[in-house]
Amino acid sequence: MNSDYLDPINSLNMPEMADMTFAMDFLLRAKEGVRNTAVALTETVSSDARELLKKQLKQGIALHQEITELMIRKKWFHPYELNEQYQLDQLSAKNTAMIAGMNLFPGDTSRKGMFDRTPDEHKGESQA
Repeated sequence: MNSDYLDPINSLNMPEMADMTFAMDFLLRAKEGVRNTAVALTETVSSDARELLKKQLKQGIALHQEITELMIRKKWFHPYELNEQYQLDQLSAKNTAMIAGMNLFPGDTSRKGMFDRTPDEHKGESQA
C-alpha cells in the first residue's frame, strides 16, 4: 500500500475487507453466545428458565450456522480448507499491521486553508 492513506486508490477492496471483518466478529460473538447459553443451561434449575434457554440455544446455533454459510459462500471463511484459511488469516494479519502503522492522527490537525472563508467572515454573516 502506498504511504498516502488518503489516496483513494488505497481504498480498493476496503468495503469487502470491512464486511469480512464484521462477519468474522459476528461469527465469533454468535459462537460465544452459544457457549454462554449452554453453560447457563447446565446451571439452571428452573424448568421455565431451562425451556427459555433451550430455545435461545437453538436460535444461537441457527444464527451461527447462517453466518458460517454466508461467509463460506462469500469465500471469507474456509473451515474445510485449512491452507486457504491460513492464507486468508495471513493477509488479514498483514493488513492489520499495515493499518496499525499508519499515521491516522497526525500532530497537525489544523483546518486552516480548508474553508472558503475565515471564521471571522462567518461571524459577520450570522449577525446580519
